[in-house]
Amino acid sequence: MNVTIKDVAKAAGVSVATVSRVLNNSAVVSDAAAEQVNNAIKELGYSPNFLGRNLRKCETNVILGIVPSVEQSYYSPVIHGMQDMAAERGYDILITTSYSDIPTEMRLLNMVFNRTVDAAVLLGTHIEAEVLNDLVKRYNIALCCEKVDGANVLSVIADNVTSGKKAVEYLISKGHRRIGMISTLSRAPSSVDREKGFRKALEENGIAFDDSLIFKGDYGYEYGGEGFKQLMSLDEPPTAIFCISDLLAVGAIREATAQGYTVGQGGENDISIMGFDNILLSGMFMPGVTTVSQPCYDIGKIVIDRLISNISEHKHFNEQIILDCDIVERDSVADISE
Repeated sequence: MNVTIKDVAKAAGVSVATVSRVLNNSAVVSDAAAEQVNNAIKELGYSPNFLGRNLRKCETNVILGIVPSVEQSYYSPVIHGMQDMAAERGYDILITTSYSDIPTEMRLLNMVFNRTVDAAVLLGTHIEAEVLNDLVKRYNIALCCEKVDGANVLSVIADNVTSGKKAVEYLISKGHRRIGMISTLSRAPSSVDREKGFRKALEENGIAFDDSLIFKGDYGYEYGGEGFKQLMSLDEPPTAIFCISDLLAVGAIREATAQGYTVGQGGENDISIMGFDNILLSGMFMPGVTTVSQPCYDIGKIVIDRLISNISEHKHFNEQIILDCDIVERDSVADISE
């Protein structure tokens, strides 16, 4: 037999409204009344219909996270941060994948439009700023990991320009003057900004920019190896390579080793390689990858915290929050300054 809220109220000797207040943790219920209701719930084995209640409130307490790819381990700590903050504030996170396909992203966002979920976070998107600006007027949507230029949308990202500059300055501080870069043809804002940082570091240190020292491929691990082969085939190859992701750095290091180079040891046949992201693999790989550590967990926590505030306060904070990154020194960069 299905036990109803009316059955609980009758058994506890209180009104249905009082039972509802207890279920919603309302402070206006006395301790004695709350104890009576909780005892009745246990005795009758009552299970509240939270789905029905949430639908009546037009809330689901679920936030959709749309990830471009499941292959990138970079997203794992971001999602972890999202889930921890959501749980702390009484929400759940539903993760799905778009494979960077705009029609798929829009189809998934229908879950926000039809109130299947309360809000959505796009962890990298190709949707245009004009479309996002229109959507955010009506729905709770946020961006993290990647910004969209011109979008007046809550965004939480790393400071990619400053961090790219820091990475190259680190290589310069180790005596490297001819520095290559492995980037991507895909003009994701983070890639563009890291390249800006690369150029700034060279300019501010009096090093002429050389376009031949830039390789652009894709985000896949194998393109790190391709980039390494192209850069090292130059008449004057670099002594150090800055990769815009750790996966590209690992691919470059593997190819270097296969070709008989040492990595980060100094000497005649040595190459220094630096990554970006500080994914788990970068610390496990041999040699350990010197890299730029993004505050991925904090990015996930902050975007969910601010997004839930937008939901609960019924107003939109559309600021762009930019977080600092740190250099993590490991074994893949040699000091040749002496």
